[in-house]
Amino acid sequence: MGTEGSSVEISEPLLVEETQKIRAVEDADHHQIPEWKEQITIRGLAVSAVLGSLFCIITHKLNLTVGIIPSLNVAAGLLGFFFVKSWTSFLSKLGFHVKPFTRQENTVIQTCVVACYGLAFSGGFGSYLLALDERTYKLIGTDYPGNRVEDVKSPGLWWMMGFLFIVSFLGLFSLVPLRKVMVMDYKLTYPSGTATAMLINSFHTKTGAELAGNQVRCLGKYLSISFFWSCFKWFFSGIGDSCGFDNFPTLGLLLYKNTFYFDFSPTYIGCGLICPHIVNCSVLLGAIISWGFLWPFISQHAGDWYPADLGSNDFKGLYGYKVFIAISLILGDGLYNLVKIIAITIKEICNKGTKQSNLPVTTEVLDGESSKLLTEQKRRDEVFLKDRIPSWVAASGYVGLAAISTATMPLIFPPLKWYLVLGSYIIAPALAFCNSYGTGLTDWSLASTYGKIGLFIFASLVGTDGGVVAGLAACGVMMTIVATAADLMQDFKTGYLTLSSAKSMFVSQLVGTAMGCIIAPLTFWLFWTAFDIGSPDGPYKAPYAVIFREMAILGVQGFSELPKHCLAICCVFFVAALVINLLRDVTPPKVSQYIPIPMAMAVPFYIGAYFAIDMFVGTVILYIWERINRKDAEDYAGAVASGLICGDGIWTIPSAILSILRINPPICMYFGPSSSG
Repeated sequence: MGTEGSSVEISEPLLVEETQKIRAVEDADHHQIPEWKEQITIRGLAVSAVLGSLFCIITHKLNLTVGIIPSLNVAAGLLGFFFVKSWTSFLSKLGFHVKPFTRQENTVIQTCVVACYGLAFSGGFGSYLLALDERTYKLIGTDYPGNRVEDVKSPGLWWMMGFLFIVSFLGLFSLVPLRKVMVMDYKLTYPSGTATAMLINSFHTKTGAELAGNQVRCLGKYLSISFFWSCFKWFFSGIGDSCGFDNFPTLGLLLYKNTFYFDFSPTYIGCGLICPHIVNCSVLLGAIISWGFLWPFISQHAGDWYPADLGSNDFKGLYGYKVFIAISLILGDGLYNLVKIIAITIKEICNKGTKQSNLPVTTEVLDGESSKLLTEQKRRDEVFLKDRIPSWVAASGYVGLAAISTATMPLIFPPLKWYLVLGSYIIAPALAFCNSYGTGLTDWSLASTYGKIGLFIFASLVGTDGGVVAGLAACGVMMTIVATAADLMQDFKTGYLTLSSAKSMFVSQLVGTAMGCIIAPLTFWLFWTAFDIGSPDGPYKAPYAVIFREMAILGVQGFSELPKHCLAICCVFFVAALVINLLRDVTPPKVSQYIPIPMAMAVPFYIGAYFAIDMFVGTVILYIWERINRKDAEDYAGAVASGLICGDGIWTIPSAILSILRINPPICMYFGPSSSG
């Protein structure tokens, strides 16, 4: 799921208003924009590495539990500001001379952090790489048709790092020559990038710095509360799978059996505060449809539709329905949005072409305000174009990396032959462009959809002998290229609006990606060695590992092994996803804002309803807060959410260390029905 979630709308008038607001800071540093090399500092890179590690842990935790990753860009900007400001003020008090902290340096830190934690998602640690693992193979069933023991490659720290190094940089080089076209000529909004730029710009004004200080204090307070609450919960979580607050039957034992309970998780409540209301309500609706009605209904037909004596994780039983119906919803939503965004992209490009060819040659009479805005825009253009990244650097970088990758990928994944890798690198820049353009218009990155398309194509091309491995590896190649390309363009937009050099943006993205290639596998390894990843009964179910392996088997084998009526129900949900999306697009905004998002509805189908209730609690808190004091909610909701998510994320480290040392919680708190006497 990842970034395929929320969409932020930022209109041109808002940008103009923002520009007027930050004029004070524009004037203050009018003549002192640091050179691109000065924007990248040692302290900035150190802070980026610390925050990158924290955000990688948070991303892994979410990836291995529910698969919904909220955008953490704003938290990265805010925490970057807090760390460097604290450090500079501490050194100043000791009497040292410190270089002032500029918004350009703040932007570089944010770019670095986002590039680093982005690889924890697109690197496939909760999806395609984990789908190759032996545990996932056994979970699907050793006798399951198409699920071969030869198609197993268990996670290894060194080969995962090598894999990331050879695929992660290609996306960065593929679109660099188009940065002027995307940011300046087409004036694409890149809503998340623009919102982050506004935030960073506001931090570096007097009033903004004051608000930022308050936000940081708020974040610190909720981070501490979240950390100590997670620590307190640990003492009651015992050794079994049904102990502690994570299994508290808050809504009664009957609903608890159907996974309807509040599990007191600060992370999911934080996600509920960050994700738009419609995403949280869609998740809850999906939980009610699946665990409230559909699964109990299908369970009544045990013995007729499927053998009644199967285990709870057997694909020939209810488990098969859960996985394949979730897949059909995800694919229906992904396919619809892919076609829609490609259509929008083509239409926009055609419109731009006709507009540019019919431009009248007239000079506008500008009033003082407009000319000031125009001067500022010229200045941004000037700064953005000053430090050029030569096209030959981008082209030779892409060709060189593609050559290395084409030679080495078959060594890591033998079924993925060199000519298939080469073919994917020939078409990848076009897909990267589509994804970056679509993200610029809608804030909706479809990286995992492109990955799934690559998965099906390559799995069916290679066939039964190694198709599963080839499909999953090709999925990784596609996903990392289109995701990093969209992230880079988003960061170019942030850099453009904060008067940061394009060269410093590109270099910091390269550095952040290099950090991610090391930090993402290391932080994943912490989870892998400490917890039972992929166990359907444990806290880290890794839902997407099973879904991705099943998709690869489906690509090779077809639909022959699905349980009775499963294909028919899947078709209904696939069509429903298309229809719901169509309704969201054709109805007026006042109606469409209440129509659910199929991609979000699909997640609880497989995992359970408990996290949907947590996220809904988050959305209710935000809704009430907005009704009581909208300004406060706008200013502090992100900080509260980031604090809750980061605190719980930090607790994962001591929790993993305790687990590695085999130190178990002292108490198992569980609930049972009272005896009837």
